[in-house]
Amino acid sequence: MEDKKEEGTPFFPNHLLKEVIAAYIVIGIVLTTAIIMPFGLHGKADPLSTPEGIKPEWYFLWMYQLLKYFPQKVGPISGKFAGIITCGLIMLAVLVWPFIDRDPERNPRKRIIIISLGIIGIIFVGLFTLLGHISESEMKIFGKTYKFDIKGVPHE
Repeated sequence: MEDKKEEGTPFFPNHLLKEVIAAYIVIGIVLTTAIIMPFGLHGKADPLSTPEGIKPEWYFLWMYQLLKYFPQKVGPISGKFAGIITCGLIMLAVLVWPFIDRDPERNPRKRIIIISLGIIGIIFVGLFTLLGHISESEMKIFGKTYKFDIKGVPHE
C-alpha cells in the first residue's frame, strides 16, 4: 500500500504562528486603548456599607433579605454577624445532611418529618427570595400603587 500524503498546511508552525500574531495584535490594541484612555479610580470603597439599590443575584437574594430581619444587636454580637452565621449554619446543614441521614428507609411516605422539613425549607427560601425581590420597590397591583419597604411590607 502506498502512503498517502495529506495535503494542506501543517498546524505547527503555520497556523499557530498566525494565531500568536493575532493574539499579540489584540493585546496591543487593548494595551494602547488602556494607555490612551485610562479609566479613573473612584473613591475608596467602604466594605461595611452597601450602596443604595443594589441587590445580589437571585440565588443569594433570600440570604440578603434574611439579614434585614436581624436587629442591630443580638446579645453581645452585632445583628449582621448573627445573620451571616445563621445563613452559614443553614448552608452547612444542607451540605452535611446527606452524610448525617443514614436511615435505610427511602420511601417518601415513611419519611414525613424529613420531607416536611424540606418543603418548609423550600417555602422559606422562596418566600424570602420573593420578599427580597419586591423590597424597596414600587408596584401597581389592581390599580393601586404600593411602595414596599426594606422588609418587603407594602404601604399605599
